[in-house]
Amino acid sequence: MYITSPESTLTGTSFIDDGENPTPIELVKTSDFDAHQASLDDYQKASLKRQSFTASKGQVAWLKCDEKFKVLVGWDGNDDLATLGGLPMTLVEGDYSLETPVSDLQLIGWGMGSYQFNRYKKASRSPARLIMPTAANTTRVTNSVRAVSLCRDLINTPAQDMAPSHLEAESREMAACFGASINVTVGDGLLESGCGAIHAVGRAAEDAPRLIDLTWGDENAPKVTIVGKGVTFDSGGLDIKPGSAMRMMKKDMGGAANAIGLAYLIMAENLPVRLRLLVPAAENAIAGNSFRPGDILHTHKGLTVEIDNTDAEGRLLLCDALSIATEDKPEAIFDFATLTGSARSAVGAELSAMFCNNDALADAVSQSGREADDAVWRMPLHGDYNHMLNSKVADLVNCAPSPYAGAITAALFLERFVDDTPWMHFDINAFNVRNRPGHPEGGEAMALRAVFDYLNRRYA
Repeated sequence: MYITSPESTLTGTSFIDDGENPTPIELVKTSDFDAHQASLDDYQKASLKRQSFTASKGQVAWLKCDEKFKVLVGWDGNDDLATLGGLPMTLVEGDYSLETPVSDLQLIGWGMGSYQFNRYKKASRSPARLIMPTAANTTRVTNSVRAVSLCRDLINTPAQDMAPSHLEAESREMAACFGASINVTVGDGLLESGCGAIHAVGRAAEDAPRLIDLTWGDENAPKVTIVGKGVTFDSGGLDIKPGSAMRMMKKDMGGAANAIGLAYLIMAENLPVRLRLLVPAAENAIAGNSFRPGDILHTHKGLTVEIDNTDAEGRLLLCDALSIATEDKPEAIFDFATLTGSARSAVGAELSAMFCNNDALADAVSQSGREADDAVWRMPLHGDYNHMLNSKVADLVNCAPSPYAGAITAALFLERFVDDTPWMHFDINAFNVRNRPGHPEGGEAMALRAVFDYLNRRYA
């Protein structure tokens, strides 16, 4: 289990209350380097010169002061994750303290940069530990770091240990942790509840498909619903992927991981909302009962969907879940999904492609993304492309038979299931393809902190 109880203590993080002879860290703004140099003696200046330290962003140097050493860190003056995010695995193991005041966001960067996935392989080292500044919002910082780590752990775990039943177990553990209610519909029960699309995607797998439905909070509080695509492994189905494209498909439940991580953070911070988390979970496997190109599925909304490509399965999970999400008329629905390669072509692996049917909501979350250093980029819901979803034998096709605008047509498909409810869809990579400060290679939380920042500003 990856779920941990929220605690006011720093247990399980790279933060400490105090340390034995901690090494001080001083941030030196690049623009202040000359003035900083003027305050040093000749020996210290020579020492920094030998280390080629110019206070460029992320540079680190050791400086002897009064028979003790301190760490100088180059800083561009921005309030972001990268300020401290590269230090936990760059500095030698040990305890450190900050001489320079920092923000909670910068401290979250330290925590995110400390992450290691060591379930199957022992870590080669431990991250450096930082004394939590007394001025910090310790609870917010540690809850944020734990939510991100939870998301990353779920994504990094291979499908053998992260099947639909495992996602259910993690969700049940989280519900127990926070006193939430949870209901799970499994296997043929999906057909009885009208979720023919979820059932079709996962029926060929040994681990049955399911819909996880968690609710938490005051019934009279504003309703917020989160939906996460939980394809625990995607072979592509009968439209099978080539080996190179299948290699990383353990991460195809990255949308579910982000949704679960966001739900964890909302509950840990006790936001005054009525939260609903919907995770449609399935493995897109191949067997004699796999769904086929040309099949027509009956969805929860009542729309029929012709299957053009079995590898466009994520939107089939989401369409049933989104239809259910609209029933209790929430103030907003947020869905997360590793949905299209087209979105990666548009914005790359490090930006969250965002689609929204409400301009005020889109503007607010975009601003929160900037404030939280969790960038999102709005993409167009261009209605004129709906013609590409037309079917001659059903209400719509699951995948436009066109090489153009794949992320947009996928979002337009989903929009058909949300009516006029304020809705935001994130098409994310959920995986870092390179190491960056605060963002180690591997599973990643994307848009999670942006949405939380928005919800916290609106409802807290």
